[in-house]
Amino acid sequence: MQITEQKRLIEELKYYKNKMTREDKYNFEMYEKRTKDDEDLDRISFQKLKELHAKYVVKKSKSDFEHLFKKKSDNSEQ
Repeated sequence: MQITEQKRLIEELKYYKNKMTREDKYNFEMYEKRTKDDEDLDRISFQKLKELHAKYVVKKSKSDFEHLFKKKSDNSEQ
C-alpha cells in the first residue's frame, strides 16, 4: 500500500520541482530514482517525502473557486 502512495506523491511533486530549494530538489530526485527502481522507501524517507508534499503541493478547496461560477447579483446593477 505504501508504494502506491509513494508513486502518487512523487507524481504530484514533479510539477513543483522547479520551485524546490536545492536540498529539497536533491532529496526529491533521490526518492524519484528509488521509486523508478520499484524500491519501497523506509519509514524516515517516506515521512520526509510526505513533508515535501505538504510543503509544496497546495490543495485548493472548492470554496476558493465558487466566486468564479456564481451568477451576477442584482445588487451590482444599482
